[in-house]
Amino acid sequence: MKIAKYIVISLIVFVIIRILFITNFWYNLEHKGNDVLFMIRGEQEISDDIVIVEIGDDTFNTLNERWPFPREYHAKLIENLEMAGASQIIFDIEFTERTNIDADSKLAATIAKYDNIILSGKLIRTEYNNSVREQLLSPIPLLTQTGTKWGTVNISVDPDGFVRRYELFQKRSKEEIKLSIGTIALAHQYKLDLLSEDIQNYPKFFKIGSNYIPKVNAKSALINFYGPAGTFKTYDFADVIDDSTFTTSFEKELETDLDQYYQLAENFKDKIVLIGLTSVEFHDTHHTPFFSEDNQLMPGVEIHANFIETVLRNDFLKEYPILPYLLFFFIITLLLFIFNSLIRPSISVFINIALIIFYIWLSYFLFSTKLVSIPILEIPVLIIIVYIIGLVLHYIQTVKERKFIKHAFGQYIAPELVDELIKDPKKLEYGGIQKELTMLYSDIVSFTPYAESHTPKETVDILREYLTEMVNIITENKGTLDKFVGDEIVAIFGAPVDLDDHAFYACKAAMEMRKRLNELHEKWKAERRDPFETGIGINTGVVTVGNLGSEQIFDYTAIGDNMNAGARIQSLTRDYETKNNIIISDSTYEQVKDKVEARYIDDATVKGKKIIIKIHELISIK
Repeated sequence: MKIAKYIVISLIVFVIIRILFITNFWYNLEHKGNDVLFMIRGEQEISDDIVIVEIGDDTFNTLNERWPFPREYHAKLIENLEMAGASQIIFDIEFTERTNIDADSKLAATIAKYDNIILSGKLIRTEYNNSVREQLLSPIPLLTQTGTKWGTVNISVDPDGFVRRYELFQKRSKEEIKLSIGTIALAHQYKLDLLSEDIQNYPKFFKIGSNYIPKVNAKSALINFYGPAGTFKTYDFADVIDDSTFTTSFEKELETDLDQYYQLAENFKDKIVLIGLTSVEFHDTHHTPFFSEDNQLMPGVEIHANFIETVLRNDFLKEYPILPYLLFFFIITLLLFIFNSLIRPSISVFINIALIIFYIWLSYFLFSTKLVSIPILEIPVLIIIVYIIGLVLHYIQTVKERKFIKHAFGQYIAPELVDELIKDPKKLEYGGIQKELTMLYSDIVSFTPYAESHTPKETVDILREYLTEMVNIITENKGTLDKFVGDEIVAIFGAPVDLDDHAFYACKAAMEMRKRLNELHEKWKAERRDPFETGIGINTGVVTVGNLGSEQIFDYTAIGDNMNAGARIQSLTRDYETKNNIIISDSTYEQVKDKVEARYIDDATVKGKKIIIKIHELISIK
């Protein structure tokens, strides 16, 4: 039944936490955690296969031109890169509108001369009257009519505005997919026909030749960013087009030709060259996992470069399989719940902290060495939540135990002993232990004749007053009321809470009981009620003490030969004339002889014991 309870509660916790983890708030928080892994791993070494030609602020200052640049500039760029031996020329710039017919024609003629140029377009989605309209913007027909390839440059962002995924293709309703420029660039690199079976879209993978790119949704793959903005080698657009046939505004001012191209041409041989806008004003710069490290936005063209580098190096980031992870998550929830329910919070807190540290290290290890991306925060949050639940359950259990102990023992032992039991309830677990205690037996002399000569009400009233006073004295002296046997009081000293001087406290309680009984005698005489006498016997020895009885009903008590001896010593008070009617055994006397006044009485044979024991009269406390 206990296991069933653990499973049910763990299942409830599992469902509630999983609901929390599918909210946008948590989705963004988990992404931030994974971003930290990129920053801890730091900038990675990249190949020399990809370079970027940027159109940035320096470009505009050098050329002194407004955007868009004359298309002759792009034609010049192509010619110079081809002369330098570029492997591919990929434009992250959209030529989707006509300009000057001569300029467009010149760019088209230049593009038509080469088969390693990739142009770009975009799928635009707009919401209108609760519906989504899609428009595919493609390069002007003049540029593509000779068969020049073009791909999409859509960049998807997560709900927090960061880019972590790369869209491999776009697809409009009931139309064939349109590959992205990065996907086309890879197909060209592997010399694949775009319509061949070597390029396939599967539910969990996108195949390009022998590469199976793991997808995180229908059309996207994770980007394994190699560093912050500026990780890839970058050259200025103006420097690349500046050859002996081109004079920039800057050179006109200096009245000289710096001829930058010939200084840079060797840097493009056999390289994949991406051309894109990097100025923030053009709104093609994005937050990436490294943003928090340097506060630099990454241009869209460099995001394409990171994706292409990821595939060329086969550095795919892989997400965890969801079903095995959910099973693992539930098992961890169950084990954590059982662990935190059984172990004290003061101990489990350190183990839980160690588990959190280990899991975070494991997340980083899998990310940095195996390229496996697992949720970095879910398990730590689970550990914290289950620990808090365990803390609450322990608190509830402690409150119940305290109420039980106070209810069960508050009437029988001293308040400070009740507090000791509350601190360590294990002392009340079912079962007994061997322990040395001191037993006190107090019995009314000739109580049967007394009861017969008085009405039941008179007997009950005087007995209640007498027993109340005696029990108060016992508890004040750290004793435990074991039981009432008719008019007899049975008390033990030294259990359930350890008591060093249990023999002394028993003797002290006996003397105070005698004194209080004398006071009651005076009171009862004044009230014209008949008093009675008592006899007290005390014995010290090893007994079995604990929660004893049946599994259904048990009580905290003590049993054993020494308990019986205590009762027999009490009965000897009727046979010997003593000052206070208190007799203690020799085992008790040996422990208190320095603290009490006592007188040896006799070597007595106690009923039930074969040996003779010495008995002493307790006279006073020193």
